[in-house]
Amino acid sequence: MQQSSAVVYLLDDDDSVLTALGRLLQADGFTTSAWNSAAEFLSAHDADAAGCIVTDLCMPGMSGLELQHALHARGIERPIVFITGQGDIPTTVQAMKAGAVSFLSKPVHRTELVGAVREALELDAAHRIHQREQQIVRKHLATLTPRERQVLELVARGMLNKQIAAQLGAAEKTIKVHRGRIMEKMQVRSAAALVSVISRVQPLIDLRPAPIRQAPSNEFRAWSE
Repeated sequence: MQQSSAVVYLLDDDDSVLTALGRLLQADGFTTSAWNSAAEFLSAHDADAAGCIVTDLCMPGMSGLELQHALHARGIERPIVFITGQGDIPTTVQAMKAGAVSFLSKPVHRTELVGAVREALELDAAHRIHQREQQIVRKHLATLTPRERQVLELVARGMLNKQIAAQLGAAEKTIKVHRGRIMEKMQVRSAAALVSVISRVQPLIDLRPAPIRQAPSNEFRAWSE
């Protein structure tokens, strides 16, 4: 049985289909919420709630595909399982390219439906974990000074203290101090752990190799130190 606080949102303009889908999924322990209007669902949708969508492709008013586009326009990454009785291949391709988890044909087989929903909920859970990690890293990044941010990006690219000092026109001992403060603020103990952490917030941090400056100006050195 599925033990989760996540909700499977069911959308279909046919109440009998909603009832049948709900019974199938509830029998496997899923929590469901039924809607016969995509527009009404969208207006009441809580993006912070865990879950996925199982929707009919063709519905009066807003279609399932239009709902998918509307969610994307709002920056909502909600896994969607489409169900259709029309077998429209171009539409299927369009939906899959836009991130649909599965595309099931009516009549829906229980095994296929349950499998697709489980996959969708796993994707949603993984996405939410990633979002929480990003929020934490962004919060730590916000505590860095502009200079520490510069040093961080160069450390992330694999540069040594001596190389960073040459790149920024600063003394190596100054870079060591910055690096220690960065480790403390980012709550890591090694450069490898630092790279692992900030890789979660790309492209905020540029990990591409950087050219090494050969001869920094005295004026820049005085400012940086």
